[in-house]
Amino acid sequence: MNFHRKTVTQKLTIAFSVLIAILIGVSILSLRSLSVAQDEFQNLVNNEFHRGNLARDVQEAANARAIAARNLILLASPDDIQAETIAVKAAHERVQERMALLKRALADSKVAQAAERDLFQKLDSIEGRYGPVALDIVALALAGKKDDATTKMNAECQPLLKQLIGTTAQYTQFITTSGEQEIRSAADRYQTKRLTLIASAIAAILAAIGLATLINRSLMRSLGADPVQLSAAARRVASGDLGPVPGSTAAPANSVLASLGEMQTALADIVGRVRLSATAIESGSHEIATGNTDLSHRTEQQARSLQQSAASMEEMTATVQQNSDTAQQASQLASAARAAAEHGGTVVSQVVTTMNDITTSSRRIGDIISVIDGIAFQTNILALNAAVEAARAGEQGRGFAVVAGEVRTLAQRSAQAAKEIKSLIEASVHKVETGSTLVNTAGSAMTEIVGEVKRVADLIGEISAATREQSTGIGHIGSAVAQLDQSTQQNAALVEQMASAASTLNQQAHGLVESVAVFRVGNGAGARRHSGGALLGA
Repeated sequence: MNFHRKTVTQKLTIAFSVLIAILIGVSILSLRSLSVAQDEFQNLVNNEFHRGNLARDVQEAANARAIAARNLILLASPDDIQAETIAVKAAHERVQERMALLKRALADSKVAQAAERDLFQKLDSIEGRYGPVALDIVALALAGKKDDATTKMNAECQPLLKQLIGTTAQYTQFITTSGEQEIRSAADRYQTKRLTLIASAIAAILAAIGLATLINRSLMRSLGADPVQLSAAARRVASGDLGPVPGSTAAPANSVLASLGEMQTALADIVGRVRLSATAIESGSHEIATGNTDLSHRTEQQARSLQQSAASMEEMTATVQQNSDTAQQASQLASAARAAAEHGGTVVSQVVTTMNDITTSSRRIGDIISVIDGIAFQTNILALNAAVEAARAGEQGRGFAVVAGEVRTLAQRSAQAAKEIKSLIEASVHKVETGSTLVNTAGSAMTEIVGEVKRVADLIGEISAATREQSTGIGHIGSAVAQLDQSTQQNAALVEQMASAASTLNQQAHGLVESVAVFRVGNGAGARRHSGGALLGA
């Protein structure tokens, strides 16, 4: 990562970020040191000093308990004995309470040394033996056995009390020595952290100085010159002096001063070309104005022609629309004829079906008449047989013969009637079959007529649709012609505007020529002189 290639914003951001990071680091280190010192001080005060105070309380309570026990042996007044009894019990309870607190403090401590724990175990062991002895002495004294109490005190209590006091003193001295060592260690750590903070502050100051120097050099390299010189060069260019920028050729590449030199060269070239272009624009704009005037006249003529074409298209559109309406009416009439023909075809089909049913019924009647004729023939034969039998019977069968004769006569008449009906039915069936054939022929013809009517209706529908499409197309053409007419009129207006704009452009080009004349680039024609590849103004 090349620091010199960074932008000014990036350089300042990096520099201040580094300074802020150093400041944050020093602050964190300071806060951490203060926190550690605070923890050490809290441990010293709340743990070690607290345990030392508890040990001293144990020693004082043990002495008070021993003194109260001795007083019980020496005193004779009941009131004094009661007071000392209360005192010895209170001292004993205080010893036990302080020993319990000291034991709990050691158990909760994470930094207590093994030697301290050993001393406490020794102290606890001595108190475990001395406490009951002291209470026994009190009990003997209260019971009036003062000699036994004195003997027990001298033989057992005094040695244990001496050990208890000595061990308590050792424990207290150990706590004091340990606290003093901790204080000296804290002072040493304070000096170390103080030196560390001083070194960090010095490093931060040196880093700030280094970054300031680096940024100053980098900015000067990026600018190429002092900002006052750059401002003077920019004011020269702003005043129209496009001569060479002093020192730009020797400035570092990509610096502001070198860029100003390149800008001066480019501006001198541009201004020279703008002068030539402005003159050409002035001449060309005059020609454009003349051409736009001619174009305006031709556009107006074209607009009038398009108006006439639009009127003709409107008349044609009206005619085609009328044809479309007529074709639509013809299509509706053809649809009605088609519906009537289809209805007639349906009726003829029904007539054909009815005629077929009549033919079937007539044939059925003929069959029935044939059955009746057969019955009459058989009845006639039976009547004849009956007459023969009656003749054989003689006088007894005369009445039966008369009846048989009448039956035969009826049978013959029935047979004759059946024959006549059969003849009539056959004639009727023949006529019905002939009529059915004619009806079928008429039905076929009607079907063909319906088909032709459908085709005619379809053709008329297609003609109507084509006419509508033609009307729509002509309408679109009319709309297009109208739009073209409108566009032509707009073009005519635009041409007039262009003519006005060309005139304005001519005036502005003349003004541009006069404005560019303010710049000093060597000669009036804007010629370029090259020296070492750079354009130099006079």
